[in-house]
Amino acid sequence: MTSYRNELWFSTSRRRELVNITPEVNACLAESGIKEGLCLVNAMHITASVFVNDNESGLHADFEKWLEKLAPEKPYSQYAHNGFEDNADAHLKRTVMGREVVVAVTEGRLDFGPWECIFYGEFDGKRKKRVLVKIIGE
Repeated sequence: MTSYRNELWFSTSRRRELVNITPEVNACLAESGIKEGLCLVNAMHITASVFVNDNESGLHADFEKWLEKLAPEKPYSQYAHNGFEDNADAHLKRTVMGREVVVAVTEGRLDFGPWECIFYGEFDGKRKKRVLVKIIGE
């Protein structure tokens, strides 16, 4: 069995942003040479997420509205966590959206259903953060 590891780094210009990282993960898969196995992609920061969904702008806007209803950013005083930082809402949003995804690798490709893409969800941006890509297989 072969094991491959790489880190992808992101720095968003906004506090909250969804980034389609499928091309970067596909590049990692090609570099790995693995044809059959599993690909783990996970956010290495507690205020960011990795998830699979449709790359459709209306859906992305819906995510933003829904997440903001679940865990509004302001007022900052509504959260016990906020003191040194003002990012309690980002921690909660990450919990809802998830930490990682695992995608099957079949015949050297990510084995997706229709319309599926891998996204990096940033909920406390404007600083450099990383995503781990770990691929195992043959």
